[in-house]
Amino acid sequence: MKKIIALLLMAVMMLALAGCGGDKKDEKKAAADKKIVLKLSHVFSPDEQLYKSMELVAGRIKEKTQGRVEIQCFGQGQLATYKDGLEQVAQGANFISVEDPSYLGDYVPEFKVFAGPMMFQSFEEYEVLCNSDMLAKMKADAEKKNITVLALDYVFGFRNVMTNKVIKTPEDLKGMKLRTPKSKVYVDTINYMGATATALPWSETLPAVSQKVVDGLEGSEFTNIGTKCYEHVKNVAFTRHLLGTCGVYINTKVLNSIPEADRKIVIEEFRKGGPEMLKISSDSYNKVKAELESKGVKFNEVDHEKFDKAILPIYENMEAKEGVKPGTYKAMKAELEKIRKNLKK
Repeated sequence: MKKIIALLLMAVMMLALAGCGGDKKDEKKAAADKKIVLKLSHVFSPDEQLYKSMELVAGRIKEKTQGRVEIQCFGQGQLATYKDGLEQVAQGANFISVEDPSYLGDYVPEFKVFAGPMMFQSFEEYEVLCNSDMLAKMKADAEKKNITVLALDYVFGFRNVMTNKVIKTPEDLKGMKLRTPKSKVYVDTINYMGATATALPWSETLPAVSQKVVDGLEGSEFTNIGTKCYEHVKNVAFTRHLLGTCGVYINTKVLNSIPEADRKIVIEEFRKGGPEMLKISSDSYNKVKAELESKGVKFNEVDHEKFDKAILPIYENMEAKEGVKPGTYKAMKAELEKIRKNLKK
């Protein structure tokens, strides 16, 4: 009888263990099949390349994860953007913010320098700096604030001043109001360049220009053609005061909640999309410029030395008053000089 009882107990234990093993397999399968829906927000219009690139990347992610990761893209400021968009990411929403890197400066002050005025001379040097040890450290600091930087290199061109007046020096901008995004770096840049910055949502920008609430705006040629700014402003001054680029940001905990295989696909596809967009933008720039000229837009060069001198106090204030580590500006400029020399070899 004791032997029978012992055998019965052993059988029960084996069944229980088998059940646990089955439960673990079921749990693993459920984790692998887990679906996550992320809302992605930006301000760009359907005619602009960034809008198209986000749709392309989202589509590839959905296909490669067999629908387990669905990214729903919302352009033209339909959802939270700029500072508010990045705040959603930091707070842990299932949300991807696609914004200028300057907004990261609220969380890692050194990004203010990275996104600062008159910093870059070419797309290529920007791309190299994005993948440098200096930027790896800044990205790691962002992760400490629960923000993972998936990419920084969705480049759409240098930003220039668009008005109905020929602008060549800071003196030419005196007394003029220019629309900017609601970013301190942008506002400060336009103010120090000589104009008065007026921060407006994009949805209010073209009506403000047409009604002469502002005298113009700033942005890239791709924005100009994609949103038909040329219908309101006919002159572009090549100030190249800021590099038009967006980063892609997601909450670190949200990203890590995605099963590893799918998480790897998300990261890879967003990293791949930036260089793809850069190539498309570079290849199509001359065509876009020619089209703008056909619509009556005129372009002119400016006195860069005067504009460079005008904006230097911005960097001094960043280190003196805005939490940027002393020496960051000089260190980044030195890093760029090394990059430029290597690119020339």
